[in-house]
Amino acid sequence: MRRLFAAALLWAATARAAAAHATEQGFVLLLPTDIYIAAGGATVALTVLLLAVLPGRAAAAAFRPATLWRARGPGWPARAGTLLALPVLAWLVWQGWAGSRDPLGNPLTLAVWVVFWMGLVGAQGVLGDIWARINPWAGAAMLLSRVRARAPLRYPRALGHWPGVAGFLGFAAFLLADPAPADPARLAVVTGGYALAMLAMVALFGRRWLVRGEALTLLMRAYARVAPAGRRDGRRALGLPGWRIAHGSQPAPGHAVLLLLLLGSGSFDGLNETFLWLDLLAINPLEFPGRSAVIGPNLAGLALANAALIAVFAGTLWLGARLAGTPEGVAALVCRFAPTLLPIALAYHIAHYLPSLLLDGQYVWAGIARALHLGHHHVTAGFLNTPGPVRAIWLTQAGAVVAGHVIALMLAHVAALRSGQTARRAALGQAPLALFMVAYTVFGLWLLATPRGA
Repeated sequence: MRRLFAAALLWAATARAAAAHATEQGFVLLLPTDIYIAAGGATVALTVLLLAVLPGRAAAAAFRPATLWRARGPGWPARAGTLLALPVLAWLVWQGWAGSRDPLGNPLTLAVWVVFWMGLVGAQGVLGDIWARINPWAGAAMLLSRVRARAPLRYPRALGHWPGVAGFLGFAAFLLADPAPADPARLAVVTGGYALAMLAMVALFGRRWLVRGEALTLLMRAYARVAPAGRRDGRRALGLPGWRIAHGSQPAPGHAVLLLLLLGSGSFDGLNETFLWLDLLAINPLEFPGRSAVIGPNLAGLALANAALIAVFAGTLWLGARLAGTPEGVAALVCRFAPTLLPIALAYHIAHYLPSLLLDGQYVWAGIARALHLGHHHVTAGFLNTPGPVRAIWLTQAGAVVAGHVIALMLAHVAALRSGQTARRAALGQAPLALFMVAYTVFGLWLLATPRGA
């Protein structure tokens, strides 16, 4: 442990491009993270015990939203947003190809990795369905619907959500294994190629492609279900995060697998930066050879992480069904309980990217200020160089992870009750899943606290 700590401090002192992140992690190592990790695991374990002794209606009542005013359909701002998004995307791709080679100065790199991936994905699960108002493919589908009555091809039912699964795995592989995903020209080719492919699919299959085969729309629609605000019975509603999951329908098999991949890929996104992963690859973190040297291991790790999560999750559900005496098969159980993991996946995403968003978000504002002639904005990492802000960031990250697991456990309990089980059988059947949740809480908090070497 002492060697690990010394290596982390040395790496923090010698880092260049990631100095702020490394310094922040050095302070995290000085915090009593073991206490926080133990407290987080104990909180989730206590939630399990409370769900076992409380009446079944208590968990269901917690997810009963308050209905507000009557909801209207998407107005002209939403339609205008989707229509404007496509030319904005085209301009960003052009800037990536012909603009600055500096990833922190190119609009495409900042828009994709900072605004969208670090910021908008998390905001989608906190504020609601923002993506529906700026989805460029939705704008294209709306224009095409004005030209013709229906799409020339009917989407094959047999494909289900599997094209979206393949698209998300491709996105995760590019993010985690490509040698230079932030290179503007490289990102322009990938983004432009993906945009053209999605436009072609929308032209062939219409709007149905967006809710079946377009990976980013599927991802964003999934996280929107976690948001406290939403619609119910034609009215705006506000409730506990995840209430739409508690009242939603059971996803199809491909969709359920996609929801599991969100968590598995996000977990590996944190694991592949740790000293543990580099040690498994026999790589000295002080002499990191670059991403090109770990393409194969990262791809294999991404596949194994997702396969292991699906296998363990399915195994806990199967064991729980045997304990509760329910005759359902594993596939049906996975489809029912996969949405309950969405709060965990969202919490990990927010927690993992929070320090980077606070730093790299300043480059976004600097670019906007420069474009609007608002003066020069100095980017600073000073808030990551003092214990106070770092402690606040760490507690926010840890709190998000624990809250995500607590909500997921409550959702799983409600899902079991909705299947017709009694409160006692639901608690008994959830015992293996609950143990998995507690262990995953500890694992997630450890990922946030452990030294990073890549």
